[in-house]
Amino acid sequence: MTGDVEAPETDPRLARRRKLEALEARGIDAYPARWEVTASSAELRSAFDADGPPPAGRIAGRVVSLRGHGKTTFLHIADSAGRLQVYLRRDELGEEAYETVALLDLGDFVGVEGELFRTRTGEVTLRAREIRVLAKALRPLPLGKEASDGDETRTWHQVADREFRYRQRYADLAVRPEAREAFVTRARIVSWLRAFLDERGFLEVETPALQPVYGGASARPFVTHHHALDTDLYLRIADELYLKRCVVGGLERVYEIAKNFRNEGIDRFHNPEFTMLEFYQAYADYGDLMGLAEELLSGLVRDLTGGTCVTWQGRRVDVQPPWPRIGFLDALAERGVPVDDLSREALVRVAAEHGLEVRSEEGPGKLLDGLFGALVEPDLDGPALVVDHPAELSPLAKRHLADPRLAERFEAYLFGREWGNAFSELNDPRDQRARFESQAALAAAGDLEAPATVDEDFLRALEYGMPPTAGMGIGIDRLVAFLTDQPNLRDVILFPTLRPEDGEPDGEP
Repeated sequence: MTGDVEAPETDPRLARRRKLEALEARGIDAYPARWEVTASSAELRSAFDADGPPPAGRIAGRVVSLRGHGKTTFLHIADSAGRLQVYLRRDELGEEAYETVALLDLGDFVGVEGELFRTRTGEVTLRAREIRVLAKALRPLPLGKEASDGDETRTWHQVADREFRYRQRYADLAVRPEAREAFVTRARIVSWLRAFLDERGFLEVETPALQPVYGGASARPFVTHHHALDTDLYLRIADELYLKRCVVGGLERVYEIAKNFRNEGIDRFHNPEFTMLEFYQAYADYGDLMGLAEELLSGLVRDLTGGTCVTWQGRRVDVQPPWPRIGFLDALAERGVPVDDLSREALVRVAAEHGLEVRSEEGPGKLLDGLFGALVEPDLDGPALVVDHPAELSPLAKRHLADPRLAERFEAYLFGREWGNAFSELNDPRDQRARFESQAALAAAGDLEAPATVDEDFLRALEYGMPPTAGMGIGIDRLVAFLTDQPNLRDVILFPTLRPEDGEPDGEP
């Protein structure tokens, strides 16, 4: 049920609008352009010294509690640094200003000027000399439970409905400090990753999000049309091919943190719009990046926690290097999958034995990937590097010198999920053309995730010569979810992709 069908006398939004009208009737601008803030709530509290002169300041924030006692009122203001109690007296503010306080609601933004003192209960409090409405909230925040006792209103902020949190993230952030903290930590993680690469001589670059030919991964793209050029363009599915063009041009160490877009299903580990870090290092191979991946994750965890252990959904692991190297085919063989015969016919039989669905367009590589996901991934709880994947699954990676069926590739795992993917990059334009053409044939056969067009410009770049290069991609959203103990990627994406709402878009929680 939306608020629009509530009886007017019980609609809290109607009552708030009437208070707004009353403020305006008094000549009060309920949405002023500015209020000077001289300190945060935390800064004011830290400046308080019972033996010194009372510190004064101007703060601003949301009203999160409100209780009146005739000629006096107590309220709490919440800002980004915490909460501070405010004490208001009619004889100190003046009759007209104090009457304005009666028109406040929970969720309103206010500015207060005054000096600190400590109440009889010991709480550091700001004695108001001036209070001003900065933004009247016309919709009550989803504070969960409210209880009134006379003039006092108590609240417990809890948004239990996850769907509501994702759709109205602004309200979620307003009432749940832990939600705000997750996104503060996300920003800290991204900053740390930038510094990690900058310190090692990597250059941050920007590559196109709109591409004439998509590639760099196996995924179905989003398609759009550019009217001025009268041509279709694709939202990038990966940064890889453009970053390697940079290496061709002499930028030997490059990286990008960017949004990628894949037209695929949505679950707790996948969102169509997601953030990736990709970096490429000339004159290195995938073995060099194994050590770098260990150094990156262990250093990040140490920065966040002071140690090397991370807990996600009750599962605790130590990310201190070295991590085990697990061969892709070796792990399948240990679980009874015969790896001597990797023909499609043989793998279809094995997949059927394990109850896996097989689509007609799936080749041996996709079948092996499905078997690995079903039989091996659930056991990869601790940090591990899965190495040497089937070449068919790695069309941009060098073939393994010891086994041409495989590629020089590793995936970094944590809590049974891949968070990083790295290759010794293929730099032979002849081999790359053959693999592109093989992918195009798969697309023609019905594989919606295979690139349908050979990227001739990228092949031209390779023909100018690309030095031996290793590259790695890291899923920022998944990594942040692990390091903030969030069960779902939507908990670390500010505004995740969701199904359209039924009914009114502004329905009540």
